[in-house]
Amino acid sequence: MDDRLKDLMKELGEAINESLSDSDRIAAAIGEIKRAGYDVFLVLEATIGFNKREEGDDADDGETVELDRGSEPATRRKLSRIKLTSQDQKFLRAMKISIEEEKH
Repeated sequence: MDDRLKDLMKELGEAINESLSDSDRIAAAIGEIKRAGYDVFLVLEATIGFNKREEGDDADDGETVELDRGSEPATRRKLSRIKLTSQDQKFLRAMKISIEEEKH
């Protein structure tokens, strides 16, 4: 892992910690628990994943796909539209999930 990525990950961790520390809602909830006679220990775990994009692989580029919900008769079905990035498509292929339209 390069030093720039390590610095960015550290910055993200600090930003998350700071936002939790500055949260009035979290402080209020902890205060209520303490007033009820309990000590509070807050431990949060975050899983952060990242992939290096390949050259020419733009995160905003993607393919819009219509998914058929299939629960109603064909004349009344609603289609859902989602945008899949190349990473989404790679993941689905790895899971052996096909998004290809069925030919009738």
